[in-house]
Amino acid sequence: MSAVFDITTSLLATVSEQGRGVQSSAAGRQPEELLELYDMEGCPFCRVVREALTDLDLDAVIYPCPKGGVRFRPLVEKLGGVQQFPFLMDPNTDEAMYESAEIIDYLYSTYGDKPAPRQWLLRTARTAGSFGASALRAGRGLRARDAALPDEPLELFSFEASPFARPVRELLTELETPYILRQTGRTQALDWVLPPIRERVAPDYHPTQRNRVELMERTGRVAVPYLIDVNTGTELYESTRITRYLLDTYTA
Repeated sequence: MSAVFDITTSLLATVSEQGRGVQSSAAGRQPEELLELYDMEGCPFCRVVREALTDLDLDAVIYPCPKGGVRFRPLVEKLGGVQQFPFLMDPNTDEAMYESAEIIDYLYSTYGDKPAPRQWLLRTARTAGSFGASALRAGRGLRARDAALPDEPLELFSFEASPFARPVRELLTELETPYILRQTGRTQALDWVLPPIRERVAPDYHPTQRNRVELMERTGRVAVPYLIDVNTGTELYESTRITRYLLDTYTA
């Protein structure tokens, strides 16, 4: 898949998400321990849960469970009884559950300072848009491929609807590479401006979202995606550079 075609279909998938998974509002409270989500990037039912995580500004450890995967799929069956996804575990409350609608209701009732927005309650329409996003990506982020397992999870600064972060998350799923998802949803008008333009027209830009603040302090700029691999000491911006790094580092 060419880089231009890849980003074009990813942009169309973002449009299909109907505006979900872009903006973040501060959660009513942040969990002390990271949530754990077992999912597949290309699964439409998993996608709507990740959209809710972005909306609620909740980080999570993602354990990819692609079809044919052998690392985390058997663990989900052991923990919950079946290999069904998404599967959420919350170490803060000892809750574990399947079913995207149940998970979304749980996230809003436990960590939100508001009820689930109306768009989350219209479950048929919500899932239809997510199915459309999956169809546009033609199976990306669904099937496992051989790869080495890093000693420690990677970290990815992303928001669900980002067309540039999506190919990275798809590859991480296919490689069965666990990672900490650091939400970087948009919270103010300047967050919507492409980084190269923003750096020219608003050099005094100050992000307000917590992980965007961390990126600014860490790198002097804010762009998505951003990968941190503590196993090698590597930190990278740019989707194509990140995917090439992952393939060169973790595939034979």
